This record gives sequence, structure tokens and C-alpha cells, in this order.
Amino acid sequence: MSRARRRDRLVYLGSHPFLFALLSATRFAPAMRIGRTVLVHGTDGYVDGLTRVRLDRTAPGSTGGIARAAGGTDVMFDESGPEHRATRRAVGRTLAVPPVWRDVLRQRLRPLATGGTVDVVAVAVELTGVTARALLGVDADPVHLAESARRAAAEAARDHFSRRKRDSQAARELVALAGSDRGAMLAVAAVNTMVAALPRAVAWCADDHLWAAAEDDETRPALVDELLRVLAPSPLLPRVAAGDGQVAGRGVRGGDRLILVARHAAQAHHRRPSIVDPAPKSVAQLVFGAGPHACPGARLAKAQLADALTAFAAYRPVVVRAKVDRTAALPGWSTMEVRAG
Repeated sequence: MSRARRRDRLVYLGSHPFLFALLSATRFAPAMRIGRTVLVHGTDGYVDGLTRVRLDRTAPGSTGGIARAAGGTDVMFDESGPEHRATRRAVGRTLAVPPVWRDVLRQRLRPLATGGTVDVVAVAVELTGVTARALLGVDADPVHLAESARRAAAEAARDHFSRRKRDSQAARELVALAGSDRGAMLAVAAVNTMVAALPRAVAWCADDHLWAAAEDDETRPALVDELLRVLAPSPLLPRVAAGDGQVAGRGVRGGDRLILVARHAAQAHHRRPSIVDPAPKSVAQLVFGAGPHACPGARLAKAQLADALTAFAAYRPVVVRAKVDRTAALPGWSTMEVRAG
């Protein structure tokens, strides 16, 4: 196990230990039933669960259900057809203008040039907040918007796993900042994925000496794809079947809960990132889902990570302090301090 993988493993052991243990214990079976829950680890079964099983996208326990708890009723996680295409176009428009996050990177990384340290988590929070604000066209303070999106997601995930239902003050605050329920969900998606992924990616590059590949225009795209694959920022996708079907040869009944393990479907657990022999794009892309409901923000996430790695690579940073975030919705760090190497 490389130093980078050992460090990244601490994210799961520190933030979601029970989940990590369950997924590790069952990962050798392409699909396994535990009561009314089907754990799906294999690549083919994962695709089956997203494209060949009719899903209830608003059921409690599904991503859509959790999203409703985080931000209201008019959310993008249960969209289909024209609504989903509209969301893709909205995210695409963000890529059609000069990336607003580059100014954040230029300003926040300046201390590295003079021997200082930078908290990559704080950089990621501001970067995603600025992006979400531009995406939504609102005037909210970017850090306040991003932190609100993080709190709403963490609270919704915590309530989901504890099976509690309560009025969410964090969700109400986020809706107010974002201007609508749908805007709140765009903020949740735009913020939480990258706040989880960016610090972990920077740590992996530092530990595995990948900064030369990050700085090179020719190798960077493959490195970004590979890092997102092995990091799998959203390691699993909870879904609920709306009808009978099959996943990896195992029968699924309507009402069954599906835990689709994106981390294992993308082979993140046993295939380290490689720019010489990267995983096929059809496999790497699975961390963003599959089929017509694949994440509309995949291109945005890749663009942000590519720019961030380019900016950090100039300093060849090393990790000097890191602390696992035990409250976040997605596995990640609460602090990741680096200095120039």
C-alpha cells in the first residue's frame, strides 16, 4: 500500500469507520443481500442498478430522499427528461465563462511562495462557494454559502443514517442563501463533492510524487480522471427500487434499498492511479454515476480539480498537518495544511 493510499484510507477509518468496515467485509461479492438491502460492489452490477432497474428517486433512503431533507422539495436529484437536461445546460454555462475559481487559487496560495502554509480545505471551501454563487447568480458571501451547503448535507446524511426526521435549520438557511430549493441542491452538489475531493487529491499528489504529472498539460487530464476515480468523493449511491429487476444476477424487489458502491465499481480499492495505464474512461466515469442520470457536474468538477492541481504543482507542496472531518456528509479532511516542498 502506497503512502498516499494509507493516508487516504484514514479518511474512511476516521470519518465513517462502520461504513468502511461493512463495505470492506462484503466487497468480494458482486452483490449481496442483507434483509431488504442489496449491496452492489461489481462494475456490471453497479451499472445495472443505475440503468436497468426502475428506481424511486424520491423514496426515503435514496439520494433524492436525502436531498429533499437537505434542501426542500424542488430538487435536481429526482429530475428526469427536460429538467435534467436543463441542469446540465446550467452547469455547462459555468464552464463557458472565465473560471471564477482561478482568482481564489491565485490569492489563497500566495503564502506558499514565502514559506507559509495553506489549508487546502479552506481553499476548497472558498473555491466552491465562489463557483456556486456564480452558478446560482446570487450575492451571498461565498464562504458562508459553501459552509451552509456543507452543514445542510451533513445534517441530512446524519439524520438519514440515524433514521431521524427533524426540521433542518441548516437546510432553511441554505435555501434562503441560494434563492430556491433547487438552487440549494445545486449548491450542495457543487460544494460537497469538491471540498471532499480537492484536499484528498492534493495529499495524494504530495505523497505519491505526482506534481510533475499535474504540471504537465499532456498528462494532467489523465491524472485528474484517475484521482477522481481512486478518491470516489461520493463513495456510494443509495437508491430504492421501484419495481422488480436484477442486479449482478441477483433478484431485486420493489422497495428494496440498493447501496451502489461507486468506489468499488470504479476499482478504486485495488487499482492505484496511473497516467501510463489509466483505467478505461467507461470505468473511471462511474464515480459520477451512469446512464441518463449521471452527475451533470462531472465536467465542472474535472475543470476545477485540473486548475487547482496546476496551481498547487508550482510549489510542489508537502502535507504538514491533516485532521479527518468526522461530521461531513462525504469522507474528507477538516484540515489539510501544506507548505512548499
